[in-house]
Amino acid sequence: MKLPTKPRSLPMPLWLQGVLELGQAAVISALLVAVPVAAVWLTGGFADRSPESAARLAGQAWLVMHGVPLVLQFPAGVAGADAVSGLLHVLPLGLILVPLLLAWRAGRRLARASYTDQLWQAFLGAMVAYAAIGAAVAYASTTPDASAPLAAGALIPPVSAAIGLITGAYREAGAWSRLVGVDFAAWVGRTSQHSRWAGSYAWSILRSGFLAVMVAACLSAVLLAVAIGLNWAGISAIYERIDGGIPGATVVTLLQLGLLPNLAVWTMAWSTGAGFALGTGSSLTPLASTVGPLPALPILGALPAGTLEYGYAALAIPVLAGLLAGWWFFRDGENHFDEWLVLRSSQRWLTSTASTLVLAVLIGIAAGLGGVVVALISRASLGLGRFIDLGPDPLAVGLWLALEVAVGAVLGHAVGPLLEREPRRR
Repeated sequence: MKLPTKPRSLPMPLWLQGVLELGQAAVISALLVAVPVAAVWLTGGFADRSPESAARLAGQAWLVMHGVPLVLQFPAGVAGADAVSGLLHVLPLGLILVPLLLAWRAGRRLARASYTDQLWQAFLGAMVAYAAIGAAVAYASTTPDASAPLAAGALIPPVSAAIGLITGAYREAGAWSRLVGVDFAAWVGRTSQHSRWAGSYAWSILRSGFLAVMVAACLSAVLLAVAIGLNWAGISAIYERIDGGIPGATVVTLLQLGLLPNLAVWTMAWSTGAGFALGTGSSLTPLASTVGPLPALPILGALPAGTLEYGYAALAIPVLAGLLAGWWFFRDGENHFDEWLVLRSSQRWLTSTASTLVLAVLIGIAAGLGGVVVALISRASLGLGRFIDLGPDPLAVGLWLALEVAVGAVLGHAVGPLLEREPRRR
């Protein structure tokens, strides 16, 4: 029988493990932007920049990837007669997935290493470390032309890290009681039956609204892919005009990949009828498009132009999303409001109509609020001239999406019994 061996390393405190886990995430996500910047600099793409200047540019790109705004200083003659400043802000939803997924992995590892009600130690250490890294990068990346507020550098990057940590830890633990020491299921079980019914009804409404937003976004992404494929010749022509060589084309492609989810959200806003703007005074809707001069970004070659003869057909996307959400709610079987109405009235045609209309309105409101959120985080500003207004109007998107999803939810919930009817036995 073998004797137990001595441990080869000292036990690590949870807070220190949290620091190391998110420190790795920060380094790996930094390489995502540092390597392309270094490649362009080594091939002479930044002929007027020193190695220190290129490193600061990479740091600024890391901050922008996390949604940190940059204050830009434009000298006289660039933005007007006098020197002015502007705010560059964009959250590339494709690139933010990298630190979020790395934090998700870290959350799983930290949950595996923690006992019940101890995760907060690792979480606190990880958040403090990521905030310190963000503040340090903001301080070290400051240049006369661009700078990030230290407070923004310290507070904004930990948001995506916290989301990844919490979801990853919950995925590993499987229950909130394992993470925070509180059994929410037992707490819910102590409430009244009416409270549980109301809670399950509201939860199903929220999930249906979320489903509607996700379906609309996915169908809009398919529509965007079709537009890119149909306009590939124009996109390739813009690539040729840029003529940045392999490193430059790689950087532009990575930037576009990072912005693809943003563009999918803008396409969703377009499909609702609210449309979006590519600069002050511009408007792109299913019925007509009015745009001015645009940056030389190849993917913008897929934009629709002029009057679209069949553009109104895109309005079917949010309605279809609502139809699926209404059908899913019917399958979920949590329409307790309808059951409550049945107990108070024997007129089934009245109770069924009322419960369906209320359900559709509530699902529409939930989807509209989700549309407001995704439209808001997808917006961007280049901080110069007319390009301070890029993206959809969140309020308009929310209102249009709520209305169209509600219409679809009525149809989906109405046809639910027909779709779920069991086949006859022979």
